Amino acid sequence: MKRFVASIVSSLPVLAQAADAVSPTPAVSAAGSLLQVFIGLVAVLLLIAATAWVAKRFGVTRGGASNVLQVISSASVGARERVVVVEVGESWLVVGVAPGSVNALMTLPRGEIPSTPVPSLNTSFAAGLQHLIEKRRGK
Repeated sequence: MKRFVASIVSSLPVLAQAADAVSPTPAVSAAGSLLQVFIGLVAVLLLIAATAWVAKRFGVTRGGASNVLQVISSASVGARERVVVVEVGESWLVVGVAPGSVNALMTLPRGEIPSTPVPSLNTSFAAGLQHLIEKRRGK
């Protein structure tokens, strides 16, 4: 039995050489593997960018859109603090929003949003320039 096992163990290198001669293993290129990983990464990033573009193009919103709740106005009162007027049903809620907290400040009856004409930047610039020119002529 020992002779049989010894003969099998001694013939293993010869069998391994014969197996290599029949089907040699292909050499793996490190550059080829890196190129394949890089192409896969670029494909995944392009897929993410395309999905974001489609979502933006077709107006996919975060969460559910609600007709019950609507932001009327907001104003910044600090670096990360805001006061927000939210319409809920027939009333307006004035809410203070800060990192980690939302506090109800006041409840108001539903009102009308005043439509104040906003001067365009070009008109105000032209008026300011005209004022400076007239001021220079007066000196």
